[in-house]
Amino acid sequence: MKLKICGMRDAENIQAVTALSPQYMGFIFYRKSPRFVGDDFVMPAISPGIKKVGVFVNETTENILRIASRYDLTLIQLHGHETPEQCRDLKAKGLSVIKVFSVGEDFDWSTVQPYKSLADFFLFDTKGKYYGGNAQAFDWSLLQKYDQEIPFFLSGGLSPENIDDVDRLKGMNLYALDVNSGVEDSPGVKNASKIESVLEKLKSLK
Repeated sequence: MKLKICGMRDAENIQAVTALSPQYMGFIFYRKSPRFVGDDFVMPAISPGIKKVGVFVNETTENILRIASRYDLTLIQLHGHETPEQCRDLKAKGLSVIKVFSVGEDFDWSTVQPYKSLADFFLFDTKGKYYGGNAQAFDWSLLQKYDQEIPFFLSGGLSPENIDDVDRLKGMNLYALDVNSGVEDSPGVKNASKIESVLEKLKSLK
């Protein structure tokens, strides 16, 4: 099971999390997010074994490509109402794409269909007031309605307290956990001890 720590922002904190070697680290380039990296963000040195994910919400392809080049991003996470065509355009530029879907009781699973040949991964998050960071888990039993064709990241309210519950999703095409507010001391500031706890618990889920 892979781990993505999302919402990284501050250089010292990024370096502390880098030392823990999660497989993915997410950086939010959405101005309305409390975890927005800022206009003057400077990417610290990160181990080449950690893939850098840029998180965008309804951003233009031109700006995404510019930011991806500037920060040497490996994957692009699309958290808004991006079209299949935009996913295709980003893929054509050599970027891997994670397309996010916000899941609630009324989620129409057919909406993922047009993205299947265009996204490398899906990410299923909790439907809420914000584009991510709602600190709530959705009803994971809804994932039984997904055909499991494309591997997915699971997000929404994950923390050291409920990581063990992920065990009941065995048999699904769950690729990675996306953890954000559940391992924070404050928005954008991650707690290394909480991340270590998550990593330790993930060992039993392999």
